[in-house]
Amino acid sequence: MATQNYTNHVRTVFGFHVVLAGIIVLTLIGSLINLYKCWGIHGQFYSAALIVVLTICCGMLWAYTRIFPLKAQDRAIRAEENLRHFALTGKLLDPRLTVYQIIALRFAPDDEFVNLARIAAESGMPPADIKRTVKNWKPDEHRV
Repeated sequence: MATQNYTNHVRTVFGFHVVLAGIIVLTLIGSLINLYKCWGIHGQFYSAALIVVLTICCGMLWAYTRIFPLKAQDRAIRAEENLRHFALTGKLLDPRLTVYQIIALRFAPDDEFVNLARIAAESGMPPADIKRTVKNWKPDEHRV
């Protein structure tokens, strides 16, 4: 596995992000076509509409199975980085930092972390810029 850095830190799970998402999108398209063709046919319209609703539910389930664990990880990262900042400085992170800025700061090693956190809080630096500013990338191999 290549050393993690800014250009390759985003993780894509092919089966989830491409295959499953593609199947759901194609199923939605097919179910909408089926619904359109069954318009006005009372016996088939109900089934066609039910397939559309179930496909939309699958799409929502697909999205939420990604969003909910990420929110939990975001909370854990925020707590970890707050503890790291406290261990390094004796103070908690600046409350002006957003969750997304704190998440971006996790890639900074200890010698860059405190200064970068201060600069990010003072300037409102976007998370992508925080990641680009890190000189010695600290990989996070456990993020899903």
